[in-house]
Amino acid sequence: MASDHDAISLLKELVAYPSLSGEEGPVADFVEAHVRAAGLPVEVGRVDDNVYVSLGDGSGDDDRDVQRLLLCSHLDVVPPSSDHPYDPFTPTETDGRLYGRGAVDAKASGAAMTTALLSLARAGWTPGHAGSAGQLLVALTTHEETGGAYNGLQALRPHLPDLGAAVVGEPTSLKPCVAQKGLLILEVHARGQTAHAARAHLGDNAILRAARDIERLQSFSLDREDPFLGAPTINVTTIEGGSARNVISDRCTFTLDIRSTPAYTHDEIIDEIDALLESDVTVRSKRLVPASTSPEERIVEAAHRALPPDAAPFGSPTASDWVFLSDVPAVKLGPGESSRSHTAEEHIRLAEVERAAEVYAQLAKAYFA
Repeated sequence: MASDHDAISLLKELVAYPSLSGEEGPVADFVEAHVRAAGLPVEVGRVDDNVYVSLGDGSGDDDRDVQRLLLCSHLDVVPPSSDHPYDPFTPTETDGRLYGRGAVDAKASGAAMTTALLSLARAGWTPGHAGSAGQLLVALTTHEETGGAYNGLQALRPHLPDLGAAVVGEPTSLKPCVAQKGLLILEVHARGQTAHAARAHLGDNAILRAARDIERLQSFSLDREDPFLGAPTINVTTIEGGSARNVISDRCTFTLDIRSTPAYTHDEIIDEIDALLESDVTVRSKRLVPASTSPEERIVEAAHRALPPDAAPFGSPTASDWVFLSDVPAVKLGPGESSRSHTAEEHIRLAEVERAAEVYAQLAKAYFA
């Protein structure tokens, strides 16, 4: 079993588990056993295959006065592709780098967060602020990669106490992300009337209706900009229509992938697009809302104190479990380059994993200082 004070050996153990979304049970068992085996004054809990650990009793005369910080990441990974340079679930170290599925996204964050909490517990540190009670929590959850109806962090939240702030462990090259785009998926249904292609004037071509709407979207923009994310983007990603080569189609459907920002609510975007198009607009998914945190928040200041001065805050185009923490100030922060996520060449520098464990520990101390 990995040493509880060695983030690299823990990461190697985690990568060895082929924990595809929905198959996280064995790796969750390992994480739970790993933390319990440390024999430290921490509490371990589990909801389904979502494991969480807490340091500090978090008790006080008034629960609202208790300061709590959550560090969270996910245990699931996407399926491997066919062209990995090494077996994707055999952690392979070469030239100071570790190759393997999940090494970047996002088991390095999970290993570093867990190691940081256990190291703080071993050192006798307890969280608190200005004499008040405090609690540091680490949660490693499931089903982050699927975007489906079940999400591990969302399922776990009702079982956690009230939080004051959070850090979402995703690859950001250890730079603080203070805003991330949301995802709104719309389906647009163009309706027409069938006819023989030789008598097209007797019909109403739904494909042409859809084409007109797509042309409208090409010249349309959502102008309000977020300081870290810019303006939302709208892209047509799928289209389907027609039943036969000699029939005027009475239906055509296309999909809009909209990467939203905090400058608009999803309902505002839906209303604007519905008013713009002649076709019918339906919502496939709108729950992945954008998120942002003011640079003045205490959690952002704590991240700055734990990081080098040149680690400037930025905005991320990719969604994460931050969606399920939008009610508390949060930052997205973790080792590894996001561009390596889901790729056959997924790997991480081992020195960055060690540094991440130190950063998370320093951030926790700064938050409660």
